[in-house]
Amino acid sequence: MDDKDKRPNGPASTPRPAAPGTGRQPAANRIDMEALRELLSLMNDHGLAELEYEAGDLAIRLSKGQPAAPALQGAPLTPAAAQLQGGAAAGRPGDESALQETMPLEVVSPMVGTFYPAAGPDAKPFVSVGSEVTEETVVCLIEAMKVFNEIKAGVAGKVAKVCVRNEETIEFGQVLFLVEPA
Repeated sequence: MDDKDKRPNGPASTPRPAAPGTGRQPAANRIDMEALRELLSLMNDHGLAELEYEAGDLAIRLSKGQPAAPALQGAPLTPAAAQLQGGAAAGRPGDESALQETMPLEVVSPMVGTFYPAAGPDAKPFVSVGSEVTEETVVCLIEAMKVFNEIKAGVAGKVAKVCVRNEETIEFGQVLFLVEPA
C-alpha cells in the first residue's frame, strides 16, 4: 500500500464530518481563499450583485447587499427650485412639502446591463410617457449575463420621461425614468 492510499482524505475516502463543536468543515470541502478572492474580483470587475459557484460537493453563493426595489432619488434641483427650497427651510414649512410633491422622482438602474423597454421586439413597451405606475409596476427589463431582470417602478405616479433608449447599455445608478409623484 503506498502513502497516497494511507491519507485520510485520499481519493477513495469520503470527507469527514466536522468535529463536534468546532464548526469547521473538513479540508476537502473548504474553499481555497485565493479562489474566493478571484470570485469576489470577478463580481467587482463585472458589476455583479450575486454570484453562485459550484465545484463538486462545494457550492457557494456570494451576494452584495442590495435594496429589493430600485433606488429612488429626487431629480436635481434647478437654481430657482433650490432657492425655493432654501426659503422653505428658513421658515415656510408648507412650501417645502409642496415642492417635494412636484419634484419628479428618478427610477435608477439597480445594475449594469442592457435596457429593454418591452418584453420582446414586437411587444409594446411596459410604460411610456404619461403611463400611470405603482410601486409594483414593471417598467422595463435589464439583461445582465443572459438573465432578464424585471425592474419595478418603486414609486406611484405618472411617467414624465423615459431617459434611455432600447438596447442601450446602462450603468448602476443611471436614471431610467422620471416619474411625477401621484
